[in-house]
Amino acid sequence: MKRIIAGISVILMLCGCSGKNSVPSATAPAVAILTAPALNAVCTTGTVLSATQSTVTFTWNPAVNAQTYDLYLKNLLTAVTTTQSDITGTTVAITLLRGTPYSWYIVSKTSKSTTTAQSATWKFYNAGIGVVTYAPFPAAIVSPTFAQNVTATAGTINLSWTGSSVNAGSIAGYDIYLSTSATPALLKSGVTDSFLNGVAVTSGTTYYWRVITKDASGDTSDSGVYQFKVN
Repeated sequence: MKRIIAGISVILMLCGCSGKNSVPSATAPAVAILTAPALNAVCTTGTVLSATQSTVTFTWNPAVNAQTYDLYLKNLLTAVTTTQSDITGTTVAITLLRGTPYSWYIVSKTSKSTTTAQSATWKFYNAGIGVVTYAPFPAAIVSPTFAQNVTATAGTINLSWTGSSVNAGSIAGYDIYLSTSATPALLKSGVTDSFLNGVAVTSGTTYYWRVITKDASGDTSDSGVYQFKVN
């Protein structure tokens, strides 16, 4: 009888220790909601420092469970992305080039979890001196993306992209360049849709392509060259 009671005591002690040492589950941060610079804002000026630079303040709403944030900022003319890491608040001022389009997003982080949360990506123009018209934003390539392997159907593939501009409805069309050269040749000019279907390709071949966006004022922007291979 004593042995049975002793065994029960050991079990209770183990259960009690297990309860005290339990580790709370990690809580992932929520997505931050961007507030400024506003989506597709054209008159962002910030604090003017010189003819070529100004300081722009980025703000967003606090994200649930987030302790710090990383801000990713991309110059849409050069395609260079810079990062402001481990921001403890919900605002940061950054010196930017004037007369230049940018995109940005926020990544929420917490020490309680390895999971992060990425916000939506917003674009804006940092205004320059005496700018009357603004070139459209560079087209965002949808498919094929960079280094993607594509399967042709009946010897053809479809190309797709998205275009946007601070002036709604100002995009006049797109020029599509595609060839096996790293500097692709013009395939079709004046495309008004955001896709081009039935493009003839050869299996086992690597292709390069780009999209030039044009607006009614004659301004243009370049998506940059993307590479893909046809299976």
